[in-house]
Amino acid sequence: MELILSLAIGIMAGSGIYLILRPRTFQVIIGLSLLSYAVNLFIFGMGRLRVGAPPIINPVLGSNPALYTDPVPQALVLTAIVIGFATTALFLVVLLASRGLSGTDHVDGVEPDNE
Repeated sequence: MELILSLAIGIMAGSGIYLILRPRTFQVIIGLSLLSYAVNLFIFGMGRLRVGAPPIINPVLGSNPALYTDPVPQALVLTAIVIGFATTALFLVVLLASRGLSGTDHVDGVEPDNE
């Protein structure tokens, strides 16, 4: 499971960086989203991959940290998802405004010459 998760994080991060370096603004926005998803998976994976383990201490089981999952990365990822969604919506509004003003969707606002 760890190998699959690390490969998924690497592929998402690599794809996101590739798309961030593209000349079109929509591709940049999708690249930023992919990169943020990769970082979220990385943070989520740092909280240990446990299936069926409760994040709240059970008085019957005791306070052995090996029996529980860490709730802090889960809270951080949940917050990052909400902030990432709001940031993506803001980027899309700026993209539409920029396209309306400049008439192009290139990052620098200039269409390349195809001569």
